[in-house]
Amino acid sequence: MRKLVIIPTYNECENIEAMVAKVFSLPGDYSLLVVDDGSPDGTATIVRRLIDTHPDRLFLIERSGKLGLGTAYLTGFEWALNHNFEAIYEMDCDFSHNPDDLLRLTAELEAGADVAVGSRYVSGVNVVNWPMSRLLLSYFASRYVRFVTRMPVRDATAGFVAYKADVLRTMDLAGVKMRGYGFQIEMKYSAWRLGFKVKEVSIIFRDRTLGTSKMSSGILGEAFWGVLSLPFRTIKKSTSRG
Repeated sequence: MRKLVIIPTYNECENIEAMVAKVFSLPGDYSLLVVDDGSPDGTATIVRRLIDTHPDRLFLIERSGKLGLGTAYLTGFEWALNHNFEAIYEMDCDFSHNPDDLLRLTAELEAGADVAVGSRYVSGVNVVNWPMSRLLLSYFASRYVRFVTRMPVRDATAGFVAYKADVLRTMDLAGVKMRGYGFQIEMKYSAWRLGFKVKEVSIIFRDRTLGTSKMSSGILGEAFWGVLSLPFRTIKKSTSRG
């Protein structure tokens, strides 16, 4: 499979060069697309410099400002499909997701999963260095999602996910409503409702050591209220792709 890792960035100058080097060190020939939301710290400048060394594997989309995590991934998904990638990954830039686990997500796709989720909660609670308040919020958010939607995914808010291209081609990406972390829930729910096989892979999530978190109360509010509407929504297939 042609594989593309999508990494949205905003002020990740402390992490991006090491992340690019790590992804490209893995076996399996992963390509990487950075979607940068106008980082004032020069993240995009670093990526442009690195592209000179990796012109066939490293790509950059620059946007004018902070337009939201969901829109960054949707932009990346469209780019990936237009460039005929077959396996498409979401991953954070801050090393809270271990790039080595890309190999395990890929193995699940190759074994028959349509969506592979890097899950913090499928085998206990595998989170390191988070404050207890945030851990409880994340854990019970996933419990809340399972209760409301009946979706059999233990880590519905996970942001480390692999999709087969057919999943993204089938989904109505233009109809995705949530733009913050609720986007992660909506994408998994839509894939599950469309009949795709969603498999969770246990990972260890480590809080970032460099840079700052992008979490906000507005993002949490969107996710809370958006989840309530999901069971009542008609999940449509894309009409623009076969």
